[in-house]
Amino acid sequence: MVNRVVVGAHYGMGSWLAQRITALIMAVYTVIVAIVVIDEAPFDYAEWRELFAEGWMRVATLLFAASLGWHAWVGARDIWMDYVKPDGLRLALQVSTILLVACYLGWTVQILWR
Repeated sequence: MVNRVVVGAHYGMGSWLAQRITALIMAVYTVIVAIVVIDEAPFDYAEWRELFAEGWMRVATLLFAASLGWHAWVGARDIWMDYVKPDGLRLALQVSTILLVACYLGWTVQILWR
């Protein structure tokens, strides 16, 4: 009989689940935006501005951006862990990815609530 000992960080299932949940959130947002665009087309700048002035749309867009950031982070982290072997380089790439995603999220907040 083989006695399996599980060791390590144990984040595989959590990352897998995060990828699926964030993908679902992004898919729902995309369907909502598609319905709004199809229903109200053609859009001009004033109508886009009016749409994003609504509180629910700002919150939904921020949720989409946060989901996209998390989704991108998990995917990039997995790529860095699988294909970049030198520890220092892998750490630098992971930190750079986190900073880039954080900057994008900050920029999104600035755009939505300017």
